[in-house]
Amino acid sequence: MGAAITDSGRTTQTPTPPRARPAVRFDAAVRAAVGQGLLSESRPVAGFVDTDGVRSSVTELREAFGHSPGVLHTFAAKASSLIPVLRLLAECGMGCEVASPGELRLAVEAGFAPGTIVLDSPAKTREEIRLALALGVAVNADSIDELRRIDALRNRDSASVLGLRVNPQVGGGAIGPMSTATDTSKFGVALRDPGAREEVVRAFEARPWLTRLHAHVGSQGCPLELIAAGVAQTYELAEEINERLGTRQVTSLDIGGGLPVNFSDDTVHPTYTAYVDALTAAAPALFSGRYTLVTEFGRSLLAKNGFIGARVEYTKDAGDRRIALTHAGAQTATRTVFMPDSWPLRVGAFTEDGSPKQGPELAQDIAGPCCFAGDVVAHGRKLPELAEGDFVVLYDTGAYYFSTPWAYNSLPRPAVYGFRSTAPEGEVKFATVREAQTMDAIAAESGLAHADALTGLG
Repeated sequence: MGAAITDSGRTTQTPTPPRARPAVRFDAAVRAAVGQGLLSESRPVAGFVDTDGVRSSVTELREAFGHSPGVLHTFAAKASSLIPVLRLLAECGMGCEVASPGELRLAVEAGFAPGTIVLDSPAKTREEIRLALALGVAVNADSIDELRRIDALRNRDSASVLGLRVNPQVGGGAIGPMSTATDTSKFGVALRDPGAREEVVRAFEARPWLTRLHAHVGSQGCPLELIAAGVAQTYELAEEINERLGTRQVTSLDIGGGLPVNFSDDTVHPTYTAYVDALTAAAPALFSGRYTLVTEFGRSLLAKNGFIGARVEYTKDAGDRRIALTHAGAQTATRTVFMPDSWPLRVGAFTEDGSPKQGPELAQDIAGPCCFAGDVVAHGRKLPELAEGDFVVLYDTGAYYFSTPWAYNSLPRPAVYGFRSTAPEGEVKFATVREAQTMDAIAAESGLAHADALTGLG
């Protein structure tokens, strides 16, 4: 939504039009990747990140929240656990949300200042908490029991901002596994359970150093109204705590992330502006400056700024169905393979020289290399007829897909490259983000150094 002034001087809301981020902007990158050998018979699959697109998405996020006095935008590291990508986001002024010791290490290596890192793991060990407090990383406790651990581990000199995650229990969205505010969610303190709200207030009363509330309703499949309702309830709880305690102890709200991504076409919707409008409607005072805010966006910043390219190895017909066997399957598109209706992907067809393929369209299954029947990323998709040596592109895969591959069948992790087009020449420049995993590395990860360990037990 956007604001408009009527003749009477009243402010009304007008729909925020969806923005288009056409997939054709990747055509030159595909052609250049093939031309430079980054996609080839010996390099049959790779991920690609559009650095200019990432910067543009961060700018759009900042502009949408620009009227708010104090906001720390953090990037959810799980959406792209790649140090060069994280460093690019740090350079753009983002903070980082982490949910494991590994992600915390990546965030530190990427150069995020400790004060801009937020730790949200639901199963933090004492060692993990101790390290975060020593670094000065913000910590959102996931339960009252975790607060008790922090009681024992906390040093008065720690610079960490400490908060408590609550579950407003506003319900789930269209994708159950991505909804974190259901009645039985594993995350946070369930506010509507008997006695829970009062327990939260008492927890703050007993801990003057507890200054932040955190809530995250969910991501893909959750409508803006549902997300905004959860944030509004968190705001109301902060007001209640401060009123009960007679002081402004809660000074910041971590409102999570979870902006859904449109996988059906090129348009970017909902937009960050539409999200801010929904928040404003649900909690009008949220942006008054009364509380500093923290966001935790991931997928929405990167999804449409990356793609997977994969070579077609074979085509075949089975039961009146054409099947193109490629090197991009469940190992890089796990969610799509197992939940195709919830995570559909658009597919582009390219010739062996990397040019967009033309010709009559044919319904084809785009299958992957994994050794199980369900390894199909697109069913009956109408595309120009694919042949051995062609390439397919899986769009909207800049977040999660190639950055956190599944090691099924001991398939190697794909290489990942960042790219940008130079103007006015139009040359595409690439930089290696992660090299393709070697067979030696696979063997080493699989215990090669201990090959005789079990037979040696006798």
